[in-house]
Amino acid sequence: MSHSDIPEFLLKSMIKHALEEDLGGVGDLTSRAVIPDGITYSAKLNARDMGVLSGMQIAEIAFLMIDKKIEIETCLKDGSYVKPNDTCMIIKGDAKSILMAERVALNFAGRLSGIATMTSAFVAETKGTKAKISCTRKTTPGLRLVEKEAVRHGGGSSHRFGLNDAIMIKDNHIAAAGSIQKVLESARNFASHMTAIEIEVDTLNQLEQVLNYGGADVVLLDNMTNEDMLSAVKMVNGTMVVEASGNMTLDRISSVASTGVDFISVGGLTHTVTNFDLGLDF
Repeated sequence: MSHSDIPEFLLKSMIKHALEEDLGGVGDLTSRAVIPDGITYSAKLNARDMGVLSGMQIAEIAFLMIDKKIEIETCLKDGSYVKPNDTCMIIKGDAKSILMAERVALNFAGRLSGIATMTSAFVAETKGTKAKISCTRKTTPGLRLVEKEAVRHGGGSSHRFGLNDAIMIKDNHIAAAGSIQKVLESARNFASHMTAIEIEVDTLNQLEQVLNYGGADVVLLDNMTNEDMLSAVKMVNGTMVVEASGNMTLDRISSVASTGVDFISVGGLTHTVTNFDLGLDF
């Protein structure tokens, strides 16, 4: 395991669940029916698309959970740029075992490589600016850890991991509490010295209130025009981290980054994913 890998014990339960889902109570009926015992093979996990690889650590764990005797050579690490026909991994061992783990390994690696590839495309649009691309909590239930890791493999960063690691005040919180002033005062009184406070604003008027009351570390500019974001960055003048969010499509990122925001959060990195084509060839 490299220093950048996720500790395996955090991954094994989700991989085990996926294997159990695929194998049911009786295992791989087809392989049991048609492949004699003792047949060994060497298989290659090959890229069929161009992009950024993610999920190799998970694929390796999936194969070894089925059969610890399988030999694996990881040719390309997570975060590597790949092109069609590149060999990402070589798997040697019992043919039945390899086939039992194949689909789970490819499902994880295909989805996560799709996330990493999309992220890298967004990151490329920020070149020459200070803006960083960030993912959100709009992840597949149960897969947040690995999907956010895939964003990192693509060169992006993560927003808060969950509801429990930062205070993020949105429009519904303000509506329920009564005002921007009230939520900021309450948040400051509640937060520890290690807890960041972020507040969402929709208008420059709301931003002005936030600046007047103080207490926030980050301001989220939600669904603002580029012109308003440019004005907002000037108003903040370095006193808070500025994040942009809302309808952040690939063709818009470059212009948003040029407004001077620090982060651009993109929910589509994890909730609208094009699967990356990978194949296992015997």
